[in-house]
Amino acid sequence: MNNLKDLWFTDQHQWIRIDDNIAYIGITDYAQKQLGDIVYVDIDTVGKVLNPGDVYGTVEAVKTVSDLFMPIEGKILEINNEIENSPELVNSDSYGKGWIIKVELTKLSSTEGLLNAEEYKSLVA
Repeated sequence: MNNLKDLWFTDQHQWIRIDDNIAYIGITDYAQKQLGDIVYVDIDTVGKVLNPGDVYGTVEAVKTVSDLFMPIEGKILEINNEIENSPELVNSDSYGKGWIIKVELTKLSSTEGLLNAEEYKSLVA
């Protein structure tokens, strides 16, 4: 598991880990608990440049399907191949092996509007 202090969060319960101009994005532990058992993740936006708020895919749980909204501006480089075969990783290791997409940032100041770990913790408390 990653140190949560190294992550950024959205009010839509996604996390973002930024390394230079590359970001990894997934859903938070809170989100996966609310959704229940994840059975499928559908991403068809690889190679596209998306803006904050754009839908980049869906996550399907046993009882619901939820849209995934882009938290930052960037080009989707890849989907995590491990979750295509083992979507339960989103539940069991949401901040680690359960990441969903890898993004190349188009704006380095993309953390604007994101929450730090303490702010996110207050949101879900």
